[in-house]
Order: sequence, then structure tokens, then C-alpha cells
Amino acid sequence: MSLPLAATTPTEAPPHTGGLLLLVDGTAGLLTVAAIGIALLLFLIIKVRIQPFVALLAVSIAVGLLAGLSVTELFGTVQRSDAVSTIESGMGGILGHVAIIIGLGTMLGAILEVSGGAEVLASRLLNLFGEKRAPLAMGLTGLIFGIPVFFDVGIFVLAPIVYAAAKRSGKSILLYCLPLLAGLSMTHAFLPPHPGPVAAAGLLHVDLGWVILMGVVCGIPAVLAAWAFSAWIGRRIFVAVPQDMVEAAAEARLAVIEEQRAQGVVPREDPVPLGTVLGIIGTPLVLILAATFSSIALDPSTGRSVIEFFGSPFVALTIALLLAYYLLGIRRGWSRKSLETVSTSSLKPVGNILLVVGAGGVFGAVLKASGVAQALSDTFNDVGLPVIVLAYLISVVLRVAQGSATVAIVTTAGIVAPLLAEGDHSQAFVALVIMAISAGSIFASHVNDGGFWMVAKYFGISERDTLKTWTVLETVLSVVGFVVAAVLSLFVS
Repeated sequence: MSLPLAATTPTEAPPHTGGLLLLVDGTAGLLTVAAIGIALLLFLIIKVRIQPFVALLAVSIAVGLLAGLSVTELFGTVQRSDAVSTIESGMGGILGHVAIIIGLGTMLGAILEVSGGAEVLASRLLNLFGEKRAPLAMGLTGLIFGIPVFFDVGIFVLAPIVYAAAKRSGKSILLYCLPLLAGLSMTHAFLPPHPGPVAAAGLLHVDLGWVILMGVVCGIPAVLAAWAFSAWIGRRIFVAVPQDMVEAAAEARLAVIEEQRAQGVVPREDPVPLGTVLGIIGTPLVLILAATFSSIALDPSTGRSVIEFFGSPFVALTIALLLAYYLLGIRRGWSRKSLETVSTSSLKPVGNILLVVGAGGVFGAVLKASGVAQALSDTFNDVGLPVIVLAYLISVVLRVAQGSATVAIVTTAGIVAPLLAEGDHSQAFVALVIMAISAGSIFASHVNDGGFWMVAKYFGISERDTLKTWTVLETVLSVVGFVVAAVLSLFVS
């Protein structure tokens, strides 16, 4: 299923008249507006500490006015019902698809989490690989469980298992937590239904099947390199299991169980079957990939239409969610009320993500409508660097400067969209550009990133050692993922 370009507006290019501020003229003026906009965005997020959604929206309005868009073009009017608002079309164009995918994926992850699917996955892999290969088991757990759940949820749910494995072995907790973190981070950055790759797919008009395929192709080598680094650094830096976090995790788990009981969820003694967990997680991925490649391998037919229907991201994720409702919920004694409660509560943290993604769509729409995006495209073409390299570098700069991976992705996608629109690029190539953007968005996590402090807190790592371990781990994932994407881009166009 192809996602429409969110930044499309009826107005394709300047000149504009009626702007509130002094109109700029020519490429140099529009580039100045772009530079002011990005500098203002970083200032508002880093120094003023304004919420990224508000910062992106304010910068979009400022850029539009500086570039000469009129108030009517930006906001529409009450009197003229046919006047299209750039802000509304940018926001609605991206959220019309992204919100559904992220919402369904979030509810699916919540059911897997509350049902105990993560513990089953981790314990079975630990038993399968044995104590000597426990770090690999933790890495695979993060890789698989990270597909349907957010990064921070994965840490919360799986941290107690890391504590137990490290305490039993007496070795550094880094040997166990870093492979887990690598798996969680890779899936969060490279694979749908996570917000970053889904938002980029919507902004750059790419089938999610291609994003999944390229995410796996680029992400697996990256996570293998990160696991190798984890094994190396884990033998050189010893970090003991944080006893206070072990006790806190036990208390938190008891609180979760009590909350589940209050919601009508009665935990069963028998564990969830591992095959059920893997089947539910794999179902939407397989369906979406099948739909993507049926359009290439099959001629138009009823069979192809059926495959494409079930492989639509909306349908595929709905099927997976309904399977989770039945197999992990109703079949195991959950009431329909408890299913509703768990699903609804899981959506509360999603609002902030969707607003940031929507504001990114607004930013891209304003860049396009004002002509700033075209000016950037012309300038970048003159630089001579491949678009995939530019996309990575822009994403890296934005990530390191302000810390948010989502902001880095949506802002970079809006900037590079016109570069891709000019050429006749394949879906595979644009998906690789998305991988480059996503890779750049996780580069060098440091003190301005909430993930940095979450890792340090949950695993009892000092700030200095977190920089030596987690920050480098993220950089390894970023660089290797980008290198694979860049090399593959030489063979597709």
C-alpha cells in the first residue's frame, strides 16, 4: 500500500504575494530562511526547552511567513471554504495514515506485554542457548520483542530478566543489557510499526513493505556489529547488578499484576506458548511483505487483489491485534472489558509522538509550498553529494544537536523530499534513503537524549561508562546501518 506524500498542496511553487513579512527573492534568500528555521528549531528545543511539537509548528509558521506565504495559504480562511490550509493539509496528510498504524501497533505491543509474552520469549531463549550464550539470547529477545513495542517499554519489561541473568553469572551487567538494547534500538529505528520509519514512509511516499525489507537488510548487519561491540566492551568494564533497581523492578512488577487484576486480567499459571507470540509478531510483517511483492511478481488478478487487501498495513495490523485479543486475552480468561482497558491505556503515551509526527508533516508542507525545499534541493544537487549521504548527515546533525530521533527523522524527511521528487527513483531506493535517515537519528545518544538517562538508570551505569558503552553502541548501529544502505543504493536507483 502506497502512502501519499503528506506535503502536497495545491500551490507547487512561488512566487507568493500577501505575506506578512518581507518577501525573500531567489535561492539565496530561501536558503537563508531555511537556515533561520533550522537554527530557530534547535534553539527552541535545546535552550528554551519548548515541547518539540510546539517548536516544529512555530518554526513552520515562521518559515512560511518569511518565505512569503500569505496568511490564507498558511491557515486558510473561514470566509473562503475553498482555500486550502497548508498547515491543515500537512498535518492531516501524514496523520491520516501514520496515526492508524502507530495506534494499532501500540495496542498490539501492550497485549503482548501484559500477557507475559516477553518473559516467555526471554526465558525460552535463555533455556535454549544456555548460560554461556545468555547475552545472545538477550539480544534476540530485544530484536524480536522490539518489533511491536516501544524502546522504553521493552526496557521496563525486560530489565528484570537482565538482572537475573547477570546476577546468576556474576559477570558485568553490560554483557546482557547491551545486546538487549541493541535489538530494541535497531527495531525502533528501522522497522514499522515504530513511529520513525512509518513517518518517513508517509512523508516520502514509500510502501511499508519496502521499508520492512530494507529495515531488515540494513538492521541485521548493524545489530550484529553492535552485539560484537557489546561482547568486547562488556569484558572490559564491570558494572554490578543495581540492587536498588532489582527491588524497584520487583515492586513495579507486583504493581502491574495488581493493576491487571483490577482491570479484570487474571494471570494464568501456564506460560503463553512461544509459537503464539512469534506468530502474532510475524503475522503483519509477512502479510505486508507479501502484498508488496505481489505487485511485482503477479499480474493484476483476483488473487493479487486478495493478497494486497490482507497486506494493507491497516488490515495486517488489525488481524494481528485481533489474534492477540483472542489467543493472548479471551482464550486465557481475559474479559472483554479488560482488553478494552489495556488497549485504551496503552494509547495515552502515543499522543505526543503523533503530534510531533504531524508537525513534521506541516514543516514539510510549508517547505514545499514556499519554495524553500526546492531551493535546498538545487543547492544540495550543486554540492554533488549523493542524496543518501546528505540525508544521513542532516539527520545526524539534528539528532546530536537536539536529542530526539523522531524530530530528526521528520525534519530530515521534509528537507530531502524535493531531492527525491526530482528523480525517477524506485521504491527500493527511497526506502534505503529512509534507512539512512533512521540510522542518522540514533547516532551518538548522549545527555540530551532521554534514552541515555533511561539506560543509565535502569542498569546502574555511571554517566561516564554510559558514554563509553551505550553512546558508542548507538553509533555502531548508526554507522553500520548507513554503510549497508549506502552500498545497496549503488545497485538500485
